[in-house]
Amino acid sequence: MVETTMVRPVGAGEVSASAVTWSAIIAGAVAAAAVALILLILGAGLGLTAVSPWANSGASATTLGVGAVIWLIVTQWVSAVMGGYLTGRLRTRWVNVHTHEVFFRDTAHGFLTWALATVIAAALLTSAVSSIVGGATGAVTSVLSGAAQGAAQGAAQSAGPISDPTGYFVDMLFRTDKPATAGNPQDIRAESSRILVRALGEGDITPADKTHLAQLVAAQTGSSQADAEKRIDDVIAQAKAAAEKVKQAADTARKAASSLALFSFLSLLIGAFIASAAAALGGHERDEHDSKYSMERPVM
Repeated sequence: MVETTMVRPVGAGEVSASAVTWSAIIAGAVAAAAVALILLILGAGLGLTAVSPWANSGASATTLGVGAVIWLIVTQWVSAVMGGYLTGRLRTRWVNVHTHEVFFRDTAHGFLTWALATVIAAALLTSAVSSIVGGATGAVTSVLSGAAQGAAQGAAQSAGPISDPTGYFVDMLFRTDKPATAGNPQDIRAESSRILVRALGEGDITPADKTHLAQLVAAQTGSSQADAEKRIDDVIAQAKAAAEKVKQAADTARKAASSLALFSFLSLLIGAFIASAAAALGGHERDEHDSKYSMERPVM
């Protein structure tokens, strides 16, 4: 009895063509980007209808923020389903390929479709934002250029600019216990501004600065030293309250930006999964329909 051994030729059964159908991927990505654009425009229109310039009218900022995040997620998911499904239905059918390999290729096609659509959307948004920022910068530059000379003249005429880091210490060199009641009001205001700026920067006003500032206020307003000191305390308290509101607004904006970034990341991550699953579904239905057609078609 002679045993025979089958030797498989090198390269037999291998296909030189790529397993990636770029035409289907590009078609699905373009469709996904178009659907995303349409939904974003619709969301912008709905958002503008909910906004009102009148006080206590329209939706609140919190409601608009939550609605924008939800609409962003819906836009990502719907566009991912559309693009992935079209890619699965339009890709070339693979013959003599195992079912598991077909499933992997379909999901890979869906993921590539989502990735290409995301890059297209990012490029379009970047271009739009750059155009808006460029136009706004040009408008602001034209406005500021007209006021530049006036601002420069005003700064040159100012006796003591607040931005001068040595102005506060120069004022200390020439302080007197009895400031003159008559003097240049512009110089007195500039010195008072420097004292207030330093007090707000340090967190509180020093006793020496408070006494001197109260003397300046009393000399200019004709009020008593005690009333001047009380007025200083009130002004510093109001300035601290305003600074605290600015910090709270900045912290709120930071939290909103952080939440938007996290929700965008989650939406994109789930969008990639949805596009892959939709492509697998579209490819499966494509193969089923082709198989049924091949079985039902009469043999000539």
